[in-house]
Amino acid sequence: MRVLVVGSGAREHALVRALAADEQVARVWAAPGNPGIAAEPGAAGCRPLDPLDPAAVVALAAELDAELVVVGPEAPLVAGVADAVRQAGTACFGPSAQAARLEGSKAFAKEVMAAAGVPTAAARACTTTEQVAAALEEFGAPHVVKDDGLAAGKGVVVTDDRADALAHAAACLGRTGGGTGGGTGAVVVEEFLDGPEVSVFCLTDGRTVVPLAPAQDAKRAHDGDTGPNTGGMGAYSPLPWAPPGLVDEVVARVAQPVVDEMDRRGAPFAGVLYCGLALTSRGVRVVEFNARFGDPETQVVLARLRTPLGGLLHAAATGVLDDVPPLRWSRDAAVTVVVAAAGYPGRVRTGDPVTGLEAVPAAPGAPYALHAGTALDGAGRLVSAGGRVLSVVGTGPDLAAARAAAYAGVARVHLPGSHSRTDIAAAALRGSSA
Repeated sequence: MRVLVVGSGAREHALVRALAADEQVARVWAAPGNPGIAAEPGAAGCRPLDPLDPAAVVALAAELDAELVVVGPEAPLVAGVADAVRQAGTACFGPSAQAARLEGSKAFAKEVMAAAGVPTAAARACTTTEQVAAALEEFGAPHVVKDDGLAAGKGVVVTDDRADALAHAAACLGRTGGGTGGGTGAVVVEEFLDGPEVSVFCLTDGRTVVPLAPAQDAKRAHDGDTGPNTGGMGAYSPLPWAPPGLVDEVVARVAQPVVDEMDRRGAPFAGVLYCGLALTSRGVRVVEFNARFGDPETQVVLARLRTPLGGLLHAAATGVLDDVPPLRWSRDAAVTVVVAAAGYPGRVRTGDPVTGLEAVPAAPGAPYALHAGTALDGAGRLVSAGGRVLSVVGTGPDLAAARAAAYAGVARVHLPGSHSRTDIAAAALRGSSA
């Protein structure tokens, strides 16, 4: 099988790495990719591409004679890339633009969950600051305000300060057209959900649901879950503190009902349904849905998956996921730690040299770096080109060993002004969820 992966981040690097290790995958390309993917052993390299241009993706897939296109980021899905690829006759892993509204519009996701009877936070979609003020009063503090559209993981504010909540809402509503990427031009104000958050990816072909191993990511920028929300500063799997039967409950109460409701609406969801969950005192509640693999959770989930990825994604893309045998998982743990550029998640400094990767040993069981925001400068030197620059992954027989490996890898990397959280998976080692 010949596979084209659309995207350029650490998630796509993790996908390419897993696909390149699949004996049933003859060649795997990424577009536009990044320098790390271009150097990935077993991969066929990177091709230039505007991932938001459906016609360009279709043309490149045809040029490469790809038998499967895997769309990594959310924005191309909302832009209809998967629709165009399928219409051209190529199998595509990723939902249609209509189905991707589960991520593209939080208000739409709430509507679907209500129709499907899925447990989630009470919420109000607001289009004016007056409506926001009333909703904040209704739900009380801590205040949760979300941009309805796509915001790269940074459109959510959770705060006890009512003025901060109102300011975030006003900023979202003040942008041209309101929400972006399929949003309704609104903000969603929700009740606060207590309890630890968990991510469960569910592969689906529009009817059958196959869950992957759960993971937990760290959204806040700084240790102790402090600072602003980010796209994710690290993740780990498995979750030793997770209640037994969690994944089965998520499939039965969340993923399958939503997949069935989307099918009933004539917009079947085929791809990966990312279920962001809170394990509250009242039970499992949905925090959000994403229409693609999450970053950085993908890095640790795929590090533990032993079932070949290519056939699994192709089965989901072609409607035969019910034929897939039970998934196989490593007993090892995996931890990833993000190396972020100076200023992230605010105004990011780019163009700084990234060195030390040559000191990260390329041996089985050794930590490895997945590239996210990197580029080559005019002299061919690796430099930072985004907020989250690298995702360093460590594996080991338990979380302690995996965590030690990941941080050993981080210690070898040098990026001026960079920062990383030092507490990824630390609470889990103490038997706690956070």
